[in-house]
Amino acid sequence: MSNMRQSNSGPEFGAGSAQEDAMSLSDKIGNKAEDLGGKVKETAGEATGDRELADEGRADQAKAAVKDGVEKVKDAVGGVVDSVAKHLKK
Repeated sequence: MSNMRQSNSGPEFGAGSAQEDAMSLSDKIGNKAEDLGGKVKETAGEATGDRELADEGRADQAKAAVKDGVEKVKDAVGGVVDSVAKHLKK
């Protein structure tokens, strides 16, 4: 996924296409859903004494947290690219 686009005057840097932004939002929503599902599993497991279900819920939450961290890094990198592009255009 590159944030560099070709135009008639040369390469342009930007935050990404609308499709990339929508995919990122979709990923973030999916991560939140996975986190909430994990919380439900953890709570249900604890309420019923099903340790395996509770552990699975905690694992789902951890997995969602890692994915959310990756999304934050992708957002930060996009911000850096935008900042560099502004300085290059001056």
